[in-house]
Amino acid sequence: MRFGLIGHHLSHSFSKAYFTDFFEREGLNHSYDVFDIDNIESIIDIIRENHLDGINVTSPYKEQIIPFLDEVDIAAGKIGAVNVVKIWHEAEKIILKGFNTDVIGFERLLAEAKKHAEIKTALICGSGGASKAVQYVLKNSDIQFDIATRRNTDATKDFISYEKLQVVGLSRYDLIINATPLGMYPDTESCVVLPFETMKRKSVAIDLIYNPEKTKFLMCAERSGAHIRNGRQMLTGQAEAAWKIFEGTL
Repeated sequence: MRFGLIGHHLSHSFSKAYFTDFFEREGLNHSYDVFDIDNIESIIDIIRENHLDGINVTSPYKEQIIPFLDEVDIAAGKIGAVNVVKIWHEAEKIILKGFNTDVIGFERLLAEAKKHAEIKTALICGSGGASKAVQYVLKNSDIQFDIATRRNTDATKDFISYEKLQVVGLSRYDLIINATPLGMYPDTESCVVLPFETMKRKSVAIDLIYNPEKTKFLMCAERSGAHIRNGRQMLTGQAEAAWKIFEGTL
């Protein structure tokens, strides 16, 4: 069977390393390839030409892929983002069903965070596909949250601008999550602009990025006394769940 990762600017791939090692360890005659594409329009051709049986989807296509799917899992539909697609080949037809295992991965991270702080309020930096999975988990956990974004914030009370955060500070938040790609290798010096010095002591900071292991975001949060976690545990959790979807046990 053949599997792959769809995304853009994939200078490194956790998924390829994870699944290649997993297949070798389990003695499975499967392959896993990376498809770095400029736009989502080529997705169907890639699936057909490579006879893929399943794909992982990463930035910036977690939302853009949905119109190409035949079916979307209930949770993924509510979230509005897909990071796993199971594929069935029936004669000349292919059937695509989307899932979101980022939820499972972030649930693990949140459980770890709760060991270090009582979490009632959170700030999510970013509003893309990864952020939507985080929002879904926080809602289900009855944790109030704001979403920091550069967009116009008049449309919804859940959004707050980075400019306003410079004024009001971060002391109201027990948990701060970076769900943007800022700080990811190779652009390791970039970071969301936050007044880290105003963070509540003994709060928790989570960066969904895993490379580098300690991003500039996490360094700044740690200097302010926060407990920090990177995104590796989330990636491992979502990958394990993705395989269960591929093999039909989830």
